[in-house]
Amino acid sequence: MSTASSTGLPTRPPLVLGDALPNAFAKAWARDAVLVATGALLTALCAQIVIPMTPVPMTGQTFAVVLAGATLGARRGAASQLLYLIMGLFLPVYAEGGSGTDVIWGASGGYIVGFVIAAYLIGTLAERGADRKFVLAFATFIVGQLVIFGIGVPWLKVSADLSWATAIHDGFTVFIIGGLVKAAAVGMLTPAAWRGVKKLDARD
Repeated sequence: MSTASSTGLPTRPPLVLGDALPNAFAKAWARDAVLVATGALLTALCAQIVIPMTPVPMTGQTFAVVLAGATLGARRGAASQLLYLIMGLFLPVYAEGGSGTDVIWGASGGYIVGFVIAAYLIGTLAERGADRKFVLAFATFIVGQLVIFGIGVPWLKVSADLSWATAIHDGFTVFIIGGLVKAAAVGMLTPAAWRGVKKLDARD
């Protein structure tokens, strides 16, 4: 499987789904910037899908983080989440329309910081083909979410002055089923998208 450059010459096969998209820009950095911005905006949109919970709401953000990492790759995926973090310092794009440094230093801050690292990890694994088969993709996306919780739960404990038992329950246990559903959903989407890429490539 290969893609074609603007000169019609073949280029290397796409590492991630973002690389398989048609490039409408003269410069590679312009397409990368659009992809990064799209990943950040998708996370902001999914952040507004909220099931109110205390102290941390359940949202669609981790779905966007997993999808961004898998489709954009390590650097662009992480950059999209860093952009989302920065956007939220000035704009109401965090969960429930939150914004500002108070959110970052609060109960949800560790999860948002974790988005950046998780997207990088997922992107790194996706660049090695981990998103092309359901079982491996599902496992990869679970590991990525565990990274988020690994940062978010201790941050929650400290910021909300909770016991470890309460922080683990309120910041991790109650999100397990939702996290598995999100991992499965993206785990089905990415292999299906790769099959579509192969079909389109076979027609060229």
